[in-house]
Amino acid sequence: MSTQFTRTEVADHPGSDSDSFTRAAGKQLLLIFIAGFVSIGLVMVALARLTDMGDSARAVDPVAQSITLSLGTEPPQLDSTKSTDATSFLILGHVMEGLLRYDMHNRLVAGVAERWNVRADGATFWLRDDARWSDGEPVTAEDFVYAWKLAVNPSTASQYSFIFYMIRNARAINEGELPVESLGVRAIDARTLEVEFERPTAYFDKLMAFGTFMPVRQDFYEQTQGRYGADADELLYNGAFTIAEWVHGASIRLEKNEHYWDRDAIRLNVIDMAYITNDTNASLNLFKDGKIASAGLSADTLQNALENHWKIQKFSDGAVFYLELNHRPERLTHNYHLRKALQLAFDPGELVYKVIRVPGNIPGESLFPVWLKGVKGRFRQEYPATPHRVEPARAREHLEIAKDELGVAQIPPLVLLVGDSPDSQKQAEYVQDLYRRTLGLEIKIDRQIFKQRLAKMTSGEFDMVAAGWGPDYDDPLTFGDLFASWNKNNRGEYSNPELDRWVRVAEASLDPETRMEAFAEIQRIIYADAVIIPNYERVGVYVTHPQLEGVTRRVVGHDPDYTYAWVKD
Repeated sequence: MSTQFTRTEVADHPGSDSDSFTRAAGKQLLLIFIAGFVSIGLVMVALARLTDMGDSARAVDPVAQSITLSLGTEPPQLDSTKSTDATSFLILGHVMEGLLRYDMHNRLVAGVAERWNVRADGATFWLRDDARWSDGEPVTAEDFVYAWKLAVNPSTASQYSFIFYMIRNARAINEGELPVESLGVRAIDARTLEVEFERPTAYFDKLMAFGTFMPVRQDFYEQTQGRYGADADELLYNGAFTIAEWVHGASIRLEKNEHYWDRDAIRLNVIDMAYITNDTNASLNLFKDGKIASAGLSADTLQNALENHWKIQKFSDGAVFYLELNHRPERLTHNYHLRKALQLAFDPGELVYKVIRVPGNIPGESLFPVWLKGVKGRFRQEYPATPHRVEPARAREHLEIAKDELGVAQIPPLVLLVGDSPDSQKQAEYVQDLYRRTLGLEIKIDRQIFKQRLAKMTSGEFDMVAAGWGPDYDDPLTFGDLFASWNKNNRGEYSNPELDRWVRVAEASLDPETRMEAFAEIQRIIYADAVIIPNYERVGVYVTHPQLEGVTRRVVGHDPDYTYAWVKD
């Protein structure tokens, strides 16, 4: 899923299996923490003070079991068949549920489906009897059939339609070659869903917890007359919470769904996202004043948190950030030598260590992050990325070739599309200054709110865009197919038949080694052709109210997850 260039909520890959790659960065962070903590006594005093402060300001309420939070941005799209971004999927993950879900231990477990069987030719899901919509009506197999047909219908223009292509006829339907009724999914009865595959799919069960596969009830969808998901009363819920109130641009209030099948396991009654701000200083001030229960930290606010002796946590959220280049023929960045010049002049280490300055972030080398699993170990250990070297002299050589091929004496100004947060602006100004110093290029910064930035990315109104991608499911393909020619999240419209061929190999093969070799070729092509310019892999730091327990941080799935959280007394 697409993410903001920077976002205030940060995450950590849970479990021992994921901690190894951040251990070195964690040591650096630990030294900073130790320097900030004079004694255990000071820490306990600070936490006690924060607890008192939080109770009075209702950041947490143990009696009402409610918490107050801030969101980094307004969710752009809560129609699950159209959503593409992390903020929308964060909300949907709390108010909707698919056939499968992730539990508090990050295990893939039963959701609406109580059992399932995935085969080489398809899959069968048996739905639980007590799954209900928020109006008390049962969730049926037909609700999934309807939602999936909506997503592949070309008139919906879902940017995630490609994710259904393993289902029989999905691609042909999405390309207008077959009617939507021919999709290989059917409700055998109200509680049994049958899926036919176009090709064997090794990762199909992992997709079933992803937001685009969530159900939609036809009668409710049609009565909204094209406004499904636009407001709190224009969305029907089957998850642990409902949206009780949505003040656009200001707040979103979630309340426990009394019709949810697993409601007895839900301890929070209210998740009040009472503030929307992408300014980390503003978030920290809200936290300091006891108005919110958690806040992400930037380099500037980290020092403030240390001075207050708050418990600081870290988390690697699995996302990679990069400059995505526009490959449309009318754009200057369509030229290979210009892209290569931009790539060779870029210094990810300088960005991470001198600009972002949050301990733990990893300088970017690849579209594939270091935590992904390979055949036996980590993918990047088994198939190392092409080492990136900062070579300004070679960059200038490519720039001169680009000028000749483009027929210009000077490259016209390039547009860099970015988000509107202070951190995004700071990183954009670094990029602007870097290319001015090393290549003499003029970069114009186009700063937009998150929703508008996504719209401009889709329409191609950029030469470069500060972008990020977080995993949709636990398989390297969630990164590997991002720049396939048919992927609508490929906002720069990169197209390469060789890359497409390797993506198809990775999609169709059930052999782990064959698949990983295909991903290695995709990784090589993306660097060799300067498709993107990797920036960093994100490891964030944050503070949380000491009474808030049970928050799940995860790489795959909506993050943070407050579904099973509670406020201790």
